[in-house]
This record gives sequence, structure tokens and C-alpha cells, in this order.
Amino acid sequence: MSKIREMLPGEYGLLDEFLYQAIHTEPGEPRPPRSVTADPALRAYVEGFGRTGDVAVCAEEGGEVVGAAWTRLMRGYGFAGEGVPELAVAVLPGHRGRGVGTALLSALIERCSELGHPALSLSVQRSNPAARLYERLDFREVSGDDGEAVMVLPLGGRDEGALRPRSGRLHYPMGASGSAARPI
Repeated sequence: MSKIREMLPGEYGLLDEFLYQAIHTEPGEPRPPRSVTADPALRAYVEGFGRTGDVAVCAEEGGEVVGAAWTRLMRGYGFAGEGVPELAVAVLPGHRGRGVGTALLSALIERCSELGHPALSLSVQRSNPAARLYERLDFREVSGDDGEAVMVLPLGGRDEGALRPRSGRLHYPMGASGSAARPI
């Protein structure tokens, strides 16, 4: 059983590995080289982590961090509007399929809600099995294309009203897309 807790500042360096693990590849396809995480668009998810607004939780088993979920206010692949943090999540291969990702996301959602964030966003390849997890957690697609979707989870934070037009439907202005190697 995993212990879910806030990630300690001394553990933020582990996010480099979790960023790599968050890159989805199709079954049977080779993993990209680790150097792909040097791309500035991907480095933005972890570079200098710990600044104001950054939030990270992790899963620990037997003293080892085996999963992480983190958010950052940024204009990444899943950008959904000013003030909406984008999240990334990854679980080490030997620990997947046991609910660790769900537990991490639940803890991160709770923490971000406590902090008053209006919503969380993410980008996911449609072929990634994690897309179904996000849907179960009530993330909803707000934009996308044939290969990828940007999803948002409203949290009911203090600024949610600013994101809700008169129609009652949530609307999030979208940012530009980037390369194929994307987290989650």
C-alpha cells in the first residue's frame, strides 16, 4: 500500500524521472530517449520546481517514491487559462495498475482545492489509458484534436465564477500546442 504525502523540497529532483515516465508511448513502440526531457517545452514542467504556486504530492512504498503528481501555473500543453494550474502525473512502471495514480490525483485535487484554485488542467493523448482515469475523476475535455485532448476539472475555487460565461458552461481559453512528446 502506498503512502500519499506532500513531496518534500529535497525530493523535487525526482520530478525529472517522473516527467520522463509521464511521456506516453503506444504499446510496442520504443520509449523516446531520456534526452527528450531536455526540450524546453518539457523542462517547463519541472525546472526550478518549488516556486510560488507549485504543488506536488508523491506516493511512497517501502521508503521509495514510486509516483508523483504535481501542478504548476504555466502555459504548457494543457494550458486552460490564467490562474489554472496544469498538472502532470506519473507512476513508476512496476507500481502501475494498483490505484496509485488515482490516489495521487485525488490528493493533488484536494490540495489544490484547499488552495483555492478554480480548476486544474492537463493534456493527454487520446490513446493513453490514463484518459479514462481523468474522466472518472470528472475532468472534461475543453479542446483537442484527433490525437490529444486538453481536459479541465473545475474545483469550485474562489475565481471559478470568472471562468463561467452566462451560458453556464465553463469556458477556458486555450494556448498553443507543442511537440509529440508530452507529459500524460
